[in-house]
Amino acid sequence: MYILGINAFHADSSACLMRDGEVVNAIEEERIRRVKHWAGFPIEAIKFCLKDEGISIHDVDHITISRDPSANIVNKVAHTFKNLVKFSSIYDRLVNSRKVASIKSILAGELGVTEDSIRAEVHNVEHHRSHMGSAFFASPFDESAILSVDGFGDFTSTMIGIGKGNKIEVLDSVLYPHSLGVFYTAFTQFLGFHHYGDEYKVMGLAAYGEPKFVSELEDIISETSNGLFKLNEKYFRHPKEGVTMVWENGIPDIGTLFSDYWIEKLGSARAKGEEVTERHMNMASSMQKLCENTIFRMLNHLHAVTGMDNLCLTGGVAQNSVANGKILENTAFSSLYVPSAGHDAGTSIGSALYFYNNELGMDRIEPMYSGALGSIYTAEEIERVLIDLKLNYKSYSDDNLYDEVSNGIIRGGVIGWFQGRAEFGPRALGNRSILVDPRRDDAKELLNKKIKKRESFRPFAPSILKEHVVDFFEENDEVPFMEKVFVIREERRKEIPAVTHVDGTGRLQTVDATVNARYYRLISAFMDKTGIPILLNTSFNENEPIVNAPKEAIDCFLRTDMDMLVLENFIVTR
Repeated sequence: MYILGINAFHADSSACLMRDGEVVNAIEEERIRRVKHWAGFPIEAIKFCLKDEGISIHDVDHITISRDPSANIVNKVAHTFKNLVKFSSIYDRLVNSRKVASIKSILAGELGVTEDSIRAEVHNVEHHRSHMGSAFFASPFDESAILSVDGFGDFTSTMIGIGKGNKIEVLDSVLYPHSLGVFYTAFTQFLGFHHYGDEYKVMGLAAYGEPKFVSELEDIISETSNGLFKLNEKYFRHPKEGVTMVWENGIPDIGTLFSDYWIEKLGSARAKGEEVTERHMNMASSMQKLCENTIFRMLNHLHAVTGMDNLCLTGGVAQNSVANGKILENTAFSSLYVPSAGHDAGTSIGSALYFYNNELGMDRIEPMYSGALGSIYTAEEIERVLIDLKLNYKSYSDDNLYDEVSNGIIRGGVIGWFQGRAEFGPRALGNRSILVDPRRDDAKELLNKKIKKRESFRPFAPSILKEHVVDFFEENDEVPFMEKVFVIREERRKEIPAVTHVDGTGRLQTVDATVNARYYRLISAFMDKTGIPILLNTSFNENEPIVNAPKEAIDCFLRTDMDMLVLENFIVTR
């Protein structure tokens, strides 16, 4: 049985394919179209999934989409009339809903087949149930509490529930206009970061400041009697105006969310290009603190209600790795699972898993500890590109490859590392990565000068052999998807300055020999020569989506000052 799962007509559009309960592939549309956070119908991702498996749309039994236009319909209508929401916002939503309702027709047109020839049934899975499915049904837990929290989806921003076996039960939710994701995005805009997905910049900036504005902002978000939260609506535009989200050529854009009251309370917003000051850093720190406090309150309530020690966390706010790294310390939960794509792209997998388990009642899949579900290329395909471009390259055996690349890193090289299947989700996890020696004091400046050209306050991440986490970090846990930030032991920070953030933390990825054998062997080769079981790992890109195909990796190599490009067992040098 084949299930095609999609996230469509929203940012981070994506598709996945399940075969008899196994997720065989998944990819974000942005990786193919080369537009960050691409929004719309993920036809190229769908084509990839079908071609990769060697089937056609006629072989698919079910199609799931992580949207349900009928969800919360009474609440939607009541809010619209009560608040006289702008017609333009209502119209955009109606158009979007019609598209969601005509998936088969759109799919037939895009693939050049008749609608009648597509035998698959289409199933709408509510947005947050899709998020919850992406976490619980991929987790190692037989029973777990679940929290899904993001901006909005199907008029809901937050949902709590429990998972048992192959069923998820929803316990409670937070409806529009109250949203922790909107709170974070509004503050991100106020601090002068206006591109879709810029929240991670503010998370990095927060480490440079102190939460000095918390008392001034305590009325912006408050706890409700059911243990969840509500926003102070006067700080925001969206309760009256709606959330304006458009995408031109696939580029998502959200209108201004903060109101004039925010400015009255805190002063002027940071203008584009304005210097980032201590005030901005303190605001970022205060906002991060408020976000964390809200998450911890909800989770302690959830634990009290469920009595469960396992937690699955998902939704866009689950990409807040700083908060994630503090959850077990600040709540009563003892185990935590966050999927590789907690953001909306992951709902393509989530909708498929939810339907397969919760609706069809099928057995659970094996726990997912790898995000390597995307594109893959043979040695012959890669070499053909190298020959066509007349590049200087050499092929190595495995043993010689790890020795040569680790030597290149030790010599101070910036290495492009392209191996196996591309990762699904926002993090490079050793398949489409740029690697540097973590012992270098100048690694951040080196990377930003040669390739990244990004803000100086953004940290770079450590990939560490999982057996050595306890040697370098104060916490010891598996972090396969770089989804948590832990405190680095103070006595080890001077050994790995390149991956130690200003507050002494690192957003780590634990590398398992059985999950990513090639990356594990490379780090091991580096450790054998240096005594350090860590590499600096950043995404293989330059102000673009993470590279997907060999040609894109080569293009990035050629237009930057990268020192070495490794494409499977081929090494390209200048």
